[in-house]
Amino acid sequence: MTAMGHDIARLHHVGHVVEDLTQAISLYERLGFVVPPPSCPAMPRREGGAPEPFGAANTHADFAGSFLELATRVGDGDAGRLPAGTHLVPLEAPAEVLPVLVERIGETSANLVRCLDRFQGLHILMFSSPALDEAAARLTATGVRHGGVNTVRRPAPRGAGIPVETVRYLEIDGDEPAAGPGAVAEGRVGVVADLDPDVQGARRLDHPNGAVELVGAVLCVADPETTAVRQRYEAYLGRSARQEGPARVFDLDGAALTLVPDSRLAAFLPGERPRALPALVGYTVVVRDLAATCDLLRRNGLPARETPSGDVFVPADAALGTAVVFHPAAGPAAGGSSTTRPVRGGWGSGPGA
Repeated sequence: MTAMGHDIARLHHVGHVVEDLTQAISLYERLGFVVPPPSCPAMPRREGGAPEPFGAANTHADFAGSFLELATRVGDGDAGRLPAGTHLVPLEAPAEVLPVLVERIGETSANLVRCLDRFQGLHILMFSSPALDEAAARLTATGVRHGGVNTVRRPAPRGAGIPVETVRYLEIDGDEPAAGPGAVAEGRVGVVADLDPDVQGARRLDHPNGAVELVGAVLCVADPETTAVRQRYEAYLGRSARQEGPARVFDLDGAALTLVPDSRLAAFLPGERPRALPALVGYTVVVRDLAATCDLLRRNGLPARETPSGDVFVPADAALGTAVVFHPAAGPAAGGSSTTRPVRGGWGSGPGA
């Protein structure tokens, strides 16, 4: 549990679902993120055949306590669309477990297809928990449907000090049948156990744009649905939202989730329009030097707009369907690391103000 007693602490990651992962990696490199080659599960299509990619491929831009995920579906015949250097991960599991594993990967791929049928953009929002089992029990007790705590293991990055990284998570189930298992109306929302600092520290965390952490996400909702969605997320997060102009803000540890009515999105992120409702329309990363980040964006031919609060963002039309917001850090902390000032929305002060 956190010092404030919450079983959900901060943002764990957001997921940008794309049609073309090669194009997306190129975009993120132009945005100034370091993105390693993606990984994709693989298995033979026939006995004795070579493993072939299937299901989903993804990669991350990593920070100390969070990350940005890029993900795409992988169907029959899609092997040639994967980026050069994609790491194929052969499925290895006991015979009695393998069918379940394949089924879960198939469900993930089906969810990605549903996401892309809505629009290309942000469809994944995962929160970080220091007490995942407590969070699961609380969600169940308050009537929030979810698939229970799942555990997956994968090779840890070189230098992590342990050979295997364990990831524990749950996915929230929506009430809409069309959403599918492990999904709500706006996409895949869930809770993940806090990242292991030793494992995460072994990943590449230094980005040319100066980004150091994921600190915000914006969910746009139809005006009449604002209250219902706020209540839904109050149940998910175990805390109340505060009002900031027409928006509702959930303050997390060093981060925030902001709910914005559709009619006011353009005032919050000038020029932006949601592709569907409800929709995750943008995320915010904190950067060491906002002026240097803006220079990098200009050199790389990307448009940059300013929010009413002084942050800078690349619009969704130029970033494969999601607004990418850059927020300035407060300055160096003791030891040379960067600290963040409260994240501000478009109508005034932000969390912790």
